[in-house]
Amino acid sequence: MLEMPTQHSVLDKQCPSRDVLEMISGKWTVLVIYSLSHGIERYGELRRTVSGISKKMLTQTLRDLERNGLVNRKVYPIVPPKVEYTLT
Repeated sequence: MLEMPTQHSVLDKQCPSRDVLEMISGKWTVLVIYSLSHGIERYGELRRTVSGISKKMLTQTLRDLERNGLVNRKVYPIVPPKVEYTLT
């Protein structure tokens, strides 16, 4: 017998979609994700694109997104260092 999928409400604290909302709910997070939705960007490009974000906040936002599996960080072993960010 086939099981019917469980219906979840975002208002229920057990709803899996609340985890996603928590990951992307920050002001800067949404803007960085939007910027990366257009393709690969380097750190400096993101700073110029996301007007008003500080270096510290951009670094923190990118680290959080990478830790949560939403952003891929690719480091090239060259001098000067080259790092590219993309959405997963």
